[in-house]
Amino acid sequence: MLVAAAFVLLSIGVVGFVFRLLRGPTLADRVVGLDGVLSIVVIAIVVTAAERVSGITIETVLVAVLVGFVGTAALGRFIERRGG
Repeated sequence: MLVAAAFVLLSIGVVGFVFRLLRGPTLADRVVGLDGVLSIVVIAIVVTAAERVSGITIETVLVAVLVGFVGTAALGRFIERRGG
């Protein structure tokens, strides 16, 4: 029951981030939306792993977080160099 409630809340959160990703007036808004969606996906993986009592997914979470960080940092540098 608690896992279902967590997924409902995550679904509500992802709707807001997808809206920001698709409708963001600037590239920075879209980067924030994409980073938020990735964060919610990582949280969903962690909730699923906790439900199944599985430690194997820690590698998947670590890779997803690192890819998200590198992508966000790269897009941030791109926005900074572009001037806006």
